[in-house]
Amino acid sequence: MKKTTDFFERRQLYAILDTGYLAGRQPSVVAAEMIRGGVDIIQVRAKDLPEKEISALVREVLTVTRPAGVPLIVNDHPRIAGATGADGAHVGQDDISVAAARQMAGPGSLIGKSTHSLEQARKAVAEGADYIGVGPVFATPTKPDYTPVGLELVRQVSREITIPFFCIGGIKLENAPTVIAAGARRIVVVSGILQAPDLTAYCQALKKNLCLSS
Repeated sequence: MKKTTDFFERRQLYAILDTGYLAGRQPSVVAAEMIRGGVDIIQVRAKDLPEKEISALVREVLTVTRPAGVPLIVNDHPRIAGATGADGAHVGQDDISVAAARQMAGPGSLIGKSTHSLEQARKAVAEGADYIGVGPVFATPTKPDYTPVGLELVRQVSREITIPFFCIGGIKLENAPTVIAAGARRIVVVSGILQAPDLTAYCQALKKNLCLSS
């Protein structure tokens, strides 16, 4: 997927298709519901699956995201991103460098990096990340060992960091407006979406909040 100057301008809602929350649902069906709700980027996160199964999962979800023009990112596995034709990979602070991830994922791949402080955000920019994740803003069961960074870091990053950043961690429909008010233009939502009774409607409500802030 070609990156242009306005690539992230129109991409505000980032959803993570975390296998831990699928509860037996078909991943491609869930991805389609996300897209109908206005999700702009989808990440596949499968912490407990072997690489072969992750690859099969990514290929399945690509059959939905590719026709819709929605970028698909692979968490932790840039080599799988490259092998499956996914649009990019996301790496954490304890993972490989942005340059190494891009080499594995292939030229033109989107590479994102998680950051938990202003200093880490600055370093990720220097590494050449296409975007960064900032968080966890609030406590989250997805990352129980991480201390929430709070809204102040969102304010700091919004004032200084020039590349696109997505706030993540415990963000749900009820607290999204406070994150947006602190300076976020883009958010990542995981359990809020995947545990919603009406997943598509939930995404639409999140997107409305983001669009109102633009």
